[in-house]
Amino acid sequence: MGTTQLQTVPESKYWHLRTVLAEALDSDFAVGEVLPNERELAARFGVARATLRQALEQLELEGRLQRRRGVGTTVAPPRVGVAVSTPRDEWPGADEEAWQPLDHGTAAAPAAVARLLETGEGEEVHTVRRIRITNGQSVAAELIYVPSSSVPELSAIEAPSGPARARAVLRELQRLALDAPERAVELGSARAEDAKELDRLPGAPVLVVTTRYVVAGRTAAVSVATYRADTCRLTFGDSGDLEISEAPEETRQAS
Repeated sequence: MGTTQLQTVPESKYWHLRTVLAEALDSDFAVGEVLPNERELAARFGVARATLRQALEQLELEGRLQRRRGVGTTVAPPRVGVAVSTPRDEWPGADEEAWQPLDHGTAAAPAAVARLLETGEGEEVHTVRRIRITNGQSVAAELIYVPSSSVPELSAIEAPSGPARARAVLRELQRLALDAPERAVELGSARAEDAKELDRLPGAPVLVVTTRYVVAGRTAAVSVATYRADTCRLTFGDSGDLEISEAPEETRQAS
C-alpha cells in the first residue's frame, strides 16, 4: 500500500479515508495480517491521527478490522453466522454444545432487568454466566437472571456453586412450559467483564441481545447476551438447528 494523498471530496474526510482503507484491505492485506501503526498510516494518507482513528473505529464496527491485545490492529476474517432464534434454542441451556456455563451466583438484577422480572427493589435473583465458543474463539458472553420463584424445586444443597449449579438452574427452567420468547437487539459497548471473556478491549462495539422468557404471561427469566460485533452476524429464523457458518465473501464486503 503506497502513499496516497486524499483529495477534497464532499463527504467527511474520515469517511473517505474509511473507503480508501476498505479497498486497501481487499487488495493489499490478508486475513489476520497486522496493519502498520497509527503514526505510519496517518503519514501515508496525510491525515491527522484523530481522523485515522475515526476511520479505523468505523471499519472495526463493520467487522473489517479487529484490535487485539498485544498484537495490534489486524484484518478480520469473515463474520460467522450465529442463529439466535430457533425452536431448539428456546430455553437457555437447550443447546449445551453451543454454550458453556461458567458460573452461578445470586445478586440484585439491574433496574431495567428487575422491571422485566417484576422483582422487588434489591431482591436477589439467580445469575448464570455462560460463554459461547466457535472455532476456538469466544464469540458471545451471556448473563441470565432467574428469580427464585421460577425454579422453586432447585435444591440449595446439591451443586451449591460453579458451572454445576448453573446447569442445575437451566435444567429447572427447561421444566417450564415456555411461551414464545421476546428478543431485542441493539448496538452497545463491551463492559470490562465481557471484554475480558471475549478477548476484546473495553468499549469495543458489541451486539447486545436481550431475551425475555415468558411462562403463562409472566417473565420467568431474562438473558442479556453480548456478541462480538466484529465477528458475529446474527441470524433469525425457524430452522431446526443452531448453525454457525462462515459468511460468504460478498456478504462480508457488503456488511
